[in-house]
Amino acid sequence: MRVGVMVGSDKERPRGDRLAGLVADGVAAEGAGFTTFWMPQVPGYLDAMTAVALIGQATERIEIGTAVVPIQTRHPMIMAQQALTTQVACGGRFTLGIGPSHHWIVNGQLGLPYDRPARLMGDYLDVLDASFAGPGAVDVDNRSYCVHSPVDVTDTHGVPVLLSALGPTMLRLAGERAGGTILWMADERAIGDHVVPRITAAADGAGRPAPRIVAGVPVALCSNGEADDARAYASEVLGHADFSPNYVRLLSHGDAQDVGDTMAAGDESAILARLRRYRDAGATDLAARIVPLGKDAPERSESRLRTQEFLSSLCPQL
Repeated sequence: MRVGVMVGSDKERPRGDRLAGLVADGVAAEGAGFTTFWMPQVPGYLDAMTAVALIGQATERIEIGTAVVPIQTRHPMIMAQQALTTQVACGGRFTLGIGPSHHWIVNGQLGLPYDRPARLMGDYLDVLDASFAGPGAVDVDNRSYCVHSPVDVTDTHGVPVLLSALGPTMLRLAGERAGGTILWMADERAIGDHVVPRITAAADGAGRPAPRIVAGVPVALCSNGEADDARAYASEVLGHADFSPNYVRLLSHGDAQDVGDTMAAGDESAILARLRRYRDAGATDLAARIVPLGKDAPERSESRLRTQEFLSSLCPQL
């Protein structure tokens, strides 16, 4: 299992320092030996692909990906243009993670329709596939898009695509038509019993390589006596599952009740044991979301550094 890190919105930094700080985080992750650096598209925060392009210019080796960009907010041709440009900036180290997001973001915050998201994803992939095939004309007519447009960005780089696939239909698409899935709020049993069999069967049936299964896992290094409090804190700061029915359905396939229950928390041996269970369940990649603990910013900064240093000792593979 390849070991990478996932970042989120950083409320500790002043707004004017956040972009430069994020680039510095990417550079530090590469220096620490992590294989991947994942950035979600957080509502109202820094644009993920813009930040990834800048990190790509500042690094040399590490894979950099989005985890994930909602598809409803960008026409697939615009997504393709931006992704190809980002790939050039990253020298071929960019992976595009996309997903249908959630109703409370797409409809509640943006006023866009959230109808049949899995079907929309299939139509979206038609356009991305044609756009990533190389320079030339993109001609796609399907249920959602009518595209007749040139693409002329690069003839040396494609763009690997991973899907935020939680349910059966999305997992089938991720296996048949993408390189795999990026997960959040999936515990070991949900991965082993639900995700792996479905996505692997879909990839096998389509004659595609074994899919990547990127497990987003909160991590906090602390005493074992503090682990339960760390899990409760993670559920508070990372967002309760009950806001998103998609996550609730995914959790039903495992033992976790909320995001904190998916967390690797405790001392070094406890964290290592939990991460090994994710690996043994079938995760090919770890996207560790470090959750810093402490009563103030200096304590949380120290906690983050301790956790990152321990995770880096497990690199590049667990």
